[in-house]
Amino acid sequence: MVNAPIKLLIAASGTGGHLFPAIALAEKLPDYDIQWLGVPNRLETQLVPKQYSLNTIAVEGFQQGFGISSLIILGKLINSIFQVRKLLRQGKFQGVVTTGGYIAGPAVIAARSLGLPVIFHESNALPGKVTRFFGPWCSVVALGFDVAAKYLPRATNVCVGTPVRSQFLNSSNNSQLDLPIPEGAPLIVVFGGSQGAVAVNKLVRQAAKAWFEAGAYVVHLTGDRDPDVDILKHPQYIELPFYDNMAALLGRANLAISRSGAGSLTELAVCGTPAILIPYPFAAEDHQSYNAEVFTKAGAALSFKQSELTAELLQTQVLNLLQSPDELRKMGENAKAIAVPDSADKLASLVREVVEK
Repeated sequence: MVNAPIKLLIAASGTGGHLFPAIALAEKLPDYDIQWLGVPNRLETQLVPKQYSLNTIAVEGFQQGFGISSLIILGKLINSIFQVRKLLRQGKFQGVVTTGGYIAGPAVIAARSLGLPVIFHESNALPGKVTRFFGPWCSVVALGFDVAAKYLPRATNVCVGTPVRSQFLNSSNNSQLDLPIPEGAPLIVVFGGSQGAVAVNKLVRQAAKAWFEAGAYVVHLTGDRDPDVDILKHPQYIELPFYDNMAALLGRANLAISRSGAGSLTELAVCGTPAILIPYPFAAEDHQSYNAEVFTKAGAALSFKQSELTAELLQTQVLNLLQSPDELRKMGENAKAIAVPDSADKLASLVREVVEK
C-alpha cells in the first residue's frame, strides 16, 4: 500500500518578498500535496503556480490608531481564523509554512489550535511584529539572516537563508539576456522590488545622463505605478515595468541600484552583484535599513537614506564605482559570501524534519 503524500498548507501573500521564497520551497517538496493560502486581489493570484490550489481569506493588517476600521479588521481576522481552521481540518493537513505578513496570524493560530506544526520563515534582518509575536508559538522560525535571532529570544530559531527562484540557480540562464546591450559595456540595473520604487526612478532619470556619457547602459525596471514612464529617451536606456529573467540581468550587471527588501538582497547576493541600496523609508519599522546594514557591513554594498540622497550624489557614487573595477569586483565577491544558494534545500529539509517527525 502506497502512503498518501503529506499535505502542507503554505500561507504566503502580498509581495514577491513573501511569495518567491515560498514558491522556491514548494518546488523542493515535489512529493508533498501542497495547497496555498492567500488573499484575493494580491500578487499570489498571478504568481502562485497552477499546480497549487489557491485558497483565499479576507484579512488585512492593522493600521495605526484604533477606530471603527480596526474593529472591522479584527472581525475579518477572527472570521479568517475559523476559515483556515476549517480548511486545515477538512483537508487533513499535516503542517503549515508561512513566510510572514498579516496572513501569518490566522494561519499560525488556526494551525496551533489544531496541534499542527508550523514553520515560520522570516527573511528580514529585523523580524516583523507578526514574527516577533507569533514566533514563540511556532515549531521553528527559519531565518534569512543570523542577526534576526537576537530579536526572537523566546522562539526556536534556525538560520537557513532566504530561498530564491530556481532561475537563479540555473547557470544556463546567464546566457539568456535578450536585451540589446553590447558585450563589455558597463551595465547598471535599477529595480525597486516587485512593486517598483517611484522615488528611486526619479533620482535615476535625473542622474543617468552622466552615466550614458561614461559609456554605461541602464536597464531600468520601473514597476507599473510610475507616472513618469517614457519621459527619458536614450539609446543606452532600456525602460521596462518588469523583466522575467532577473538572474541573467543581475548576472550581467556591473552594478545594481535597488531597494533593500530581503528578496532583492538575496538575489543580489546569489548573483554576486555589487549594489547601491536605497532602503524604502516607509517600510514597517524601517526594516529595510536593517537589511541594508548587513550588506554594507560585509562590504557588498553602499547604502543611502532616501531623504539624504540627491541626484548629484547618486550620479557621483555610480561614476566612482564604474571607474573602480577592483572595488566593484571586491563588492561582488563580498555579496557572494553572504549568499546561501542552497537555502531552499535547507528550508525543505527543515520542513520535512518538523512535519514528518
